[in-house]
Amino acid sequence: MAMTDSTGSTWRYTWARQQNERRRRVYRTVERAWRRRDDELRRLRALAVGLRGTAAAGAGLPLALSPGEAVLWTMPGVQLVEVRHTAVLPAPDLVVEAASGPLRHRLPDGVRATDAGIAVVTNRRLVLVGGRGRREWAYGRMTGLLHDPAAPVTLIQVLDRRQTSGVLLPPGAAAEFRFVLTLAFADAIEQRPAVLAQLDELIATHAESAPFRPAIATPAQARFSARVPGGRRTVAVAAALTLVVPVVLAGSDPPVTPEVAAAATAAPAPGVTRPRTGPPQPSPSVVRERRCGAPANPMGYDYCGGEPVRKPDHRVCDWFDCVPQFWAGRGYLVLCRDGAVSLTGGRPKPCAGHDGVRRTVHR
Repeated sequence: MAMTDSTGSTWRYTWARQQNERRRRVYRTVERAWRRRDDELRRLRALAVGLRGTAAAGAGLPLALSPGEAVLWTMPGVQLVEVRHTAVLPAPDLVVEAASGPLRHRLPDGVRATDAGIAVVTNRRLVLVGGRGRREWAYGRMTGLLHDPAAPVTLIQVLDRRQTSGVLLPPGAAAEFRFVLTLAFADAIEQRPAVLAQLDELIATHAESAPFRPAIATPAQARFSARVPGGRRTVAVAAALTLVVPVVLAGSDPPVTPEVAAAATAAPAPGVTRPRTGPPQPSPSVVRERRCGAPANPMGYDYCGGEPVRKPDHRVCDWFDCVPQFWAGRGYLVLCRDGAVSLTGGRPKPCAGHDGVRRTVHR
């Protein structure tokens, strides 16, 4: 038996069920992305603590290690690349790069591949053992380092070599290689604790952005527009038609013939003097609320323009479809592309998880 409210209707319960399903679906998507980033940061933190390398790890490699040198990481199928023109690269730093989008296995403009082989990262140098010989970059002589944001290419400049060169890695190994290279360079300048401190800060900042479970929508929060097919868009179109149709009809009155005008004009009775009533008063017009598609609400919020709503009324979620954890926002009120409103206008990534911003809500 279907659940009904006090009026015997079921649409409010249907609305609440659909809203709760949508909110759970959005929450699960955001929570999975947050969890993946959290796991990656903690994995890098553990790697930064435990990665020390050993000389035994270089066994079988066509590379002679110097006393005290330890192998940290190896990868076959790496290409040696060289830059055709002279370029000045930024100085090496210890920044742990945020996870970027997928890298394309391609060469940037002006870069060509000249050899291929095994890349070896030690605590003192990066070495590429290829078919044409060996190319190495000692950390103590490194003056420039650049990781391409769109391709798995890392370019390096050193003091004893004029031409800029580097490596092209398989896309899936580029992120690991860049982090290990950062650790190795930090060890060379005795700054590994700075990398650990940076990771701790990233983990703490990411923990503060953990998504909250969405509030439960109740049938009492359902608005009448949810009962209309098409929802608020249909209501907005109907409201627009109520404004347009009277204007069209007023401009389409039929012409008045002299006979009709004479019949419609009543002749004054003999001997009767009409009192002076002053200038004719305009007929009262119907004042309609301007909302530009916003749902009817007692706060007067609309999408037409004006002042953004930075401190919304406490009843806003009774009339608008609010995103989960709406009151945690710190911006102004915006309408997201999925139809929900959020208090993240003017902040980085407004309406995150809700397809971006569609319009600003005004008062």
